[in-house]
Amino acid sequence: MAWNVFDPECPTRGLLDRIGDKWTVLVVAALEAGPLHFGQLKRAIGGAAPKVLTSALRSLERDGLLTRRVYTESPLRVEYALTPLGRSLHDVVDDLREWAEHNMAKVAKARTQHAAAQATGALANRRLQ
Repeated sequence: MAWNVFDPECPTRGLLDRIGDKWTVLVVAALEAGPLHFGQLKRAIGGAAPKVLTSALRSLERDGLLTRRVYTESPLRVEYALTPLGRSLHDVVDDLREWAEHNMAKVAKARTQHAAAQATGALANRRLQ
């Protein structure tokens, strides 16, 4: 079967949603160095509510991008690690992370310029009325 991301019915659209999600990007980047427990992962990526992180981890596990290992010791520990498929996604994710960090100043400047242009345009429209 040929996959076509431009076909709205193609399942690759859902996969793009998964891999383009910020939590996926952060989890894959954080796990590249090796397996982490839930708390370690939460601290590494910062800002994720436990419910949101849990949901992202379940989706990544379902899609074969990471493994979840439960240690039945007291207290119970859970460890997450990238699968080979997840590791293959890391290079792409890391390129996105680097691009975002490298270009954030340019994007912030463009946003400021756009807001100023919008405000100027709004003032001009008010004057015409």
